[in-house]
Amino acid sequence: MKSSCGTMFAFLVLFLFAVQSVCVYAGSFHKDVKIHWGDGRGKIHDNEGKLLSLSLDKSSGSGFQSNDEFLYGKAEVQMKLVPGNSAGTVTTFYLKSPGTTWDEIDFEFLGNISGHPYTLHTNVYTKGSGDKEQQFHLWFDPTLDFHTYCITWNPERIIFTVDGIPIREFKNSESIGIPFPKIQPMRLYASLWEAEHWATRGGLEKTDWSKAPFTAFYRNYNVEGCVWANGKSSCPANNSPWFTQKLDQRGMNRVKWAQRKYMVYNYCTDKKRFPNGVPAVCT
Repeated sequence: MKSSCGTMFAFLVLFLFAVQSVCVYAGSFHKDVKIHWGDGRGKIHDNEGKLLSLSLDKSSGSGFQSNDEFLYGKAEVQMKLVPGNSAGTVTTFYLKSPGTTWDEIDFEFLGNISGHPYTLHTNVYTKGSGDKEQQFHLWFDPTLDFHTYCITWNPERIIFTVDGIPIREFKNSESIGIPFPKIQPMRLYASLWEAEHWATRGGLEKTDWSKAPFTAFYRNYNVEGCVWANGKSSCPANNSPWFTQKLDQRGMNRVKWAQRKYMVYNYCTDKKRFPNGVPAVCT
């Protein structure tokens, strides 16, 4: 009885989160992005530009990028991942600046053999340095239906959300010497590619090319952002709520819930990797 009540409560919490995360999507793959690699493996499937697929075979993967660059923004898309044996594949949705000292904010979905969960890999790079990984096993099968993934990036914090539930917050900690991405404009990217040397169980599980082509779907892409053009940002006149968004107590409780129940790796607790003490941002 106790277990049943706990399950019902968890379901109710998720239902309430989902109700609160209903969004209006105004973006179009036709006008907002270009498929910049893949030689025909990326396709837009409708006249309104709401549905796009990326495919991977042994010859190549595929990807798209936003037409605009942004210096802060809220980027959101619904994704349905490669089903079945997806070992060795990586499906992504991320922000990135060019150059050798780039900034980057990552959602990466690491495939797995059939019957085992995807790993959602998050990371933040500043000036070409990452090493801030947090990984999760999701509370649903991301191959059965579309789910919403969102990156909110403003001057004070970066918030990663899944179906409206915040799972990670990376705060601006420049006051203690931690770099934060705030100078380099970034473009939005998505891709499906092969990384069998590391993606699944550290490279132990290889890609089964007999299952190719592998296909992931993207739907209802939308970015609200400070567009960077001609060396200037549209931010000074931007009054959007996301520009000052932060987590209230309820949001912080959701992060704690997601990390307590579904986090499978946290760089802040990896003492083997950081024998002399965890990075300062963790404290």
